[in-house]
Formats: sequence, structure tokens, C-alpha cells
Amino acid sequence: MRRSERDLRFTKYVAARSGQLTRTAYLLCGDRHRAEDLVQIALTKLYVAWNRVDRSATIDAYVPQILVRASIDESRRPWRRREVADGHDRGHLPARDGEPDVGSPVFAALAALPPGQRAAVVLRYWNDLSVEETARLIGCSRSTVKTQASRGLERLRAALESTPSANGANHE
Repeated sequence: MRRSERDLRFTKYVAARSGQLTRTAYLLCGDRHRAEDLVQIALTKLYVAWNRVDRSATIDAYVPQILVRASIDESRRPWRRREVADGHDRGHLPARDGEPDVGSPVFAALAALPPGQRAAVVLRYWNDLSVEETARLIGCSRSTVKTQASRGLERLRAALESTPSANGANHE
């Protein structure tokens, strides 16, 4: 394949999928700038492997896998753990219909989940993937996905039940 033809196909793929990838990355990490970095990491790795995955049925599974693994790797970096949220808006993606607003209790509860639980919940319930697909993307067993998703949902429920709007504490 000629180089320009390869680049054109890659560019078309990126144009078609970048919005979805950025939203998934944002739900995984909770910060627009980090999400954009994760997407760039994923797309760079995809570009390197493009000749192997172009025209294959696995391309749409390969890119989210890179994204999830990059998100988990980034969350483990020591300098990420030292960062402290200062309450300033880091820039957010505009919500689509049915998406939680970044100021919503749902998003805050999701952002508080550990990376593994967050990845399992986002992939299983936001991206509507099966346990098997989620396990393959995260790189773990089916039982780990089930455990992480279950624990993540428990923590989300507990966090949402304790919000003032959930338990009626807003009325006086």
C-alpha cells in the first residue's frame, strides 16, 4: 500500500472515531486534557500498527484496548498520584444526551472509583460491552471484570445514596 493511501485511511478512521474515543477516555480519567493525551497515545500506537490492523474486524477492539491500558498505566505513574485536585475545572467535554454532566453526582461518584473499577464500569455499562470483551480490553480474567464491575457499582450506589438530592436532604 502506498504511504499516502495508508495515511488517508488512517485519517478517515481517526475522523470517524476520535469523538467516541475521547469521551471514553474522559470517562476513564475524568480530565479533558488527560483524555486527549490518552487518545493521542492510543492513536500513535494504532498508527504504528496500522498495516497489521487496517481492514481487519479487530480494529475497533484494538484501539479501546490501547486506550484502557494507557489509562491504567497513566494512573499508576507516581507523579499522577501526587497531583491534588484544586477544585478548578480542568476543561470538560460537553455532555451528549444521556451523558452525566461533569458537575453531576453520577460523574463525581464515577471519578472517585479506583482505575480498575472505573474501567470495568465504563466499558461494561457505558460502552455496553460484554464481560468477555471487557476482560480482553482490560487484560484480565472474566471473574476480575465481574468483581471490579460489581464493586464499582456498589461504590457508585453508596456514593449516590449519600448525596443530598438522593436522600431528600435538600428540602427544609
